[in-house]
Amino acid sequence: MRSALFNGLFWPSLAIFAIAAWLASFLPWRSPLISVMHAACRTVRWLMHRVMGIEVEIRGTPPRQQPVIIASKHQSWADGFIQMSLLGDLNFVIGNGIETFPLVSRIVAKSGAVMVASPGLRGAEGALQAALEKAADDPRPMLIFPEGGLAEVGEAKRYRKGVHLMYETLNRPVVPVAHNLGLRWPQNQWTKFPGPAVIEFLDPIPPGLPRDAFLPRLQVTIESRTRDLEAEGLAARSAEQEASS
Repeated sequence: MRSALFNGLFWPSLAIFAIAAWLASFLPWRSPLISVMHAACRTVRWLMHRVMGIEVEIRGTPPRQQPVIIASKHQSWADGFIQMSLLGDLNFVIGNGIETFPLVSRIVAKSGAVMVASPGLRGAEGALQAALEKAADDPRPMLIFPEGGLAEVGEAKRYRKGVHLMYETLNRPVVPVAHNLGLRWPQNQWTKFPGPAVIEFLDPIPPGLPRDAFLPRLQVTIESRTRDLEAEGLAARSAEQEASS
């Protein structure tokens, strides 16, 4: 029942915000569009908490307005909404699979975000390198999902080379992010589950590491902590089930 109510509010709200963002994208200023996008993300977070009963705990320090690369685990649609609600104005990398949603291409382009080719799709090759050249003097944090797509809870996909290209080109620290949001909002599934979830900003990886040192370190850091948070979340779920039985 809760999932049906949540989805019945989530999708119409998202459609309204998408139309508002698309209209704002025609204005000569970027700030109205960003304000609409942030309002959408805050609304989704509110719906998660108030309607679905998903209580998200933030651990670590979100690097607002800092010139860093944020490399996040990606196992739920929720993580993008949560992170934008926390981080304010940021740049982000998104796969061109999102183009299946109406109005999105223009919104992404006007927001200053980077659209790259999703695994198995074509049409945005070279976009990341071109965007990085433009982003060299951009002080905003840049968000990327190194796996390039959604992973199941407990799954670790191959970390793609784009995150190292960003790290090497921009010469910025990388802030790894682990979470267990997939236990509450699995990937992009209709059914969600109430209860606590955690998103954790971990210690930055300093710039300057070679690729064969950087990628394994990033993956081990994110995946090991994600497994810990998944175990924590599963224990909380078991306790909830026992209390309700």
